[in-house]
Amino acid sequence: MSALAETIASLHVLRGRGAAPGRPAHTPAQTAAYRARLAADPVVTLFVKTVLQPNWMPDFISPPPHPQDRTFNEELRRVRQTPAAVALAELTTAFGGPVPAGLAVPDLPDRVADLLHWVWSHTVRPDWLNRRRIFEADIVSRTQQISTGGWAAALSGMRPGMRWLGDGRLQINTYEYPPRDLAGVQLLFIPSTARRGWVAWEQPHRYAVVYPCSGVLAEAEHAGVPYALRALLGPVRAEVLSQLDTPKSTTQLVALGGYGLGTVGRHLKILLDARLIRRRRSGRSVLYYRTPAGDHLVRAQTETEPPLPDR
Repeated sequence: MSALAETIASLHVLRGRGAAPGRPAHTPAQTAAYRARLAADPVVTLFVKTVLQPNWMPDFISPPPHPQDRTFNEELRRVRQTPAAVALAELTTAFGGPVPAGLAVPDLPDRVADLLHWVWSHTVRPDWLNRRRIFEADIVSRTQQISTGGWAAALSGMRPGMRWLGDGRLQINTYEYPPRDLAGVQLLFIPSTARRGWVAWEQPHRYAVVYPCSGVLAEAEHAGVPYALRALLGPVRAEVLSQLDTPKSTTQLVALGGYGLGTVGRHLKILLDARLIRRRRSGRSVLYYRTPAGDHLVRAQTETEPPLPDR
């Protein structure tokens, strides 16, 4: 997981590109505050307008996280430490020629880092714990797919144009770029709420693919729990049972329902004792799934509103 990558995803939404499916857009107050923040610095305004494009970002703005990075500020420090000459060279490559005069400033990396820090503080940090739960569940889900269907199952559909080709080959997009040999380097897969995602690298040792979070988890507000089932089992237990239409780990259930780990664990034990669910190990994860009795109980409850009182 990368707090910096999620902050960049939030910046793209602030720019008006829309939120990913299942994720709310920013509030009008956040959007207004963002515009005021841009107005206070014409350099970052020009940077966002001309550089931060859907199909390209300069490498220095999104370095892959290092293993020792534990906080947003530790990730952001790598942006700040970018030499101005390196940032300018990357912009020159993007423009295919001279960089606009307004961007040729010696403190551009610091200004960009300040903007990212603002976006983190005002739009991501207040919701970070919830986003972390969703990302953790997505990682568990991808790990499960690797153990059951291999890399092809886990990576296909991760982002547009990306697919596993076999024989150790991964296609990350459909552009006609020459292949890169990543033998012996670190390749990270980072979930985010971005609509499209992107690739990043710190050559030659570290590469990353930032991808949209799995739809079933990002769109957590799916079908409601039938009223009769909630009345029978209690709201939390009924919700957990309803969500086990496909195998899920405790971490995924925590992310989907927003309940504490201990709460979910207690209700899983009760459902296990009642033989409404079973569990099995998949790699390092324990997955829970409904038994035929659990399936029948959920299917039998089709009523979603309280019944009318007897007259």
